Amino acid sequence: MSWLFENLRTVWLVGFVVLFQPELRRMLIYLGQTRLIRMLIKGTSEQVVDEVVAGVSQLARHSYGGLIVLLRNTGLKTIVETGTKLQAEVSAPLIVSIFNPRSPLHDGAVIIQDNLIDAAKCILPLSQDKNFDASLGMRHRAGLGITEESDAFVIIVSEERGQISYAFEGKLTLNVTADELRESLNALMQTQKTIKEA
Repeated sequence: MSWLFENLRTVWLVGFVVLFQPELRRMLIYLGQTRLIRMLIKGTSEQVVDEVVAGVSQLARHSYGGLIVLLRNTGLKTIVETGTKLQAEVSAPLIVSIFNPRSPLHDGAVIIQDNLIDAAKCILPLSQDKNFDASLGMRHRAGLGITEESDAFVIIVSEERGQISYAFEGKLTLNVTADELRESLNALMQTQKTIKEA
């Protein structure tokens, strides 16, 4: 008899989830939009900016090539699926480890989503801009390419020059300092926060 009740309870639970799936999804979305959750996310995002800037600075210092995509509103599931899933906390040492030339993950892009390193070794679409400076190479072309198709912010570190650049909204900004990169990321965060609160 207890076996029957145990199985009925499992069936009831599964049935409840299936029946109320749209409502549960709406509830989770609502919770994600509450002020408290936004405040927690904001705090983590600032920490992520600090770790990313520190990691990128070390990449430039060591002349390690790097390609980091920070997702905003446009999901890039198909891009993420081309790489290796990590779901790891963002940290400067991890960024440097991933892009170390001896690492099996160093080729391709790191995707940061929901304040986590979602995946590494991801393949990005190349820019089709006919005016693209070919001397910049494939890393810059790929970084620019994904911003032509999405609202992502992409950081590029040149292996040859040890310089930091970034791409956003289909435009490439070359040879920026760590402080300039931080300012751009903070401005982007502020813009996103303002849009969400409007």
